[in-house]
Amino acid sequence: MEIITTPNPLLIKQSVPVTKIDKKIKDLLEEMKVTLLHTYDPKGVGLAAPQVGVNLRIFMAKPTDESPHLICINPKIIKVDELPNITNKTSRKKSLLEGCLSIPTIWGPVERSKSVTLEYLDENGTRHQKTFKGFIATVIQHEVDHLDGILFTKRNIEQGQKLYRSSKNENGEDEFDEMKV
Repeated sequence: MEIITTPNPLLIKQSVPVTKIDKKIKDLLEEMKVTLLHTYDPKGVGLAAPQVGVNLRIFMAKPTDESPHLICINPKIIKVDELPNITNKTSRKKSLLEGCLSIPTIWGPVERSKSVTLEYLDENGTRHQKTFKGFIATVIQHEVDHLDGILFTKRNIEQGQKLYRSSKNENGEDEFDEMKV
């Protein structure tokens, strides 16, 4: 599947709930798995249905090559830990740069909760409620934002953070240049 990129308007549209997990949804999930597995430079760790042109509340996460796909249908974050204090300069220095397959070459820090409790259906329609911590919690928040039509760049700007454009140097290594917004 092709990953759509900005400024496609579907990326900022609220997604609609899945009403039935049928063959069409299961086929979509399989296609999304293949698409996510074939992303590189950067390697994708999450993919939301709107990113492949489907306006449904579905995302998947695969934070490492070894981890299984976490399939989330109609996900809802029901609890978040308190966000870090984004006015704290020390906290900002520790932020990792977040990126998005739908916004190639743009990166920026986004302060996110370190822990989230998510309610969702899996690909078999089984309801789950689970707490996620660390990097996977960040990925989940990023992907749920996609389902709500919010891109990470909006969160970054709301928090007064800087954005960076990546490019490759002569050695093929990533370099990041601050962007003026």
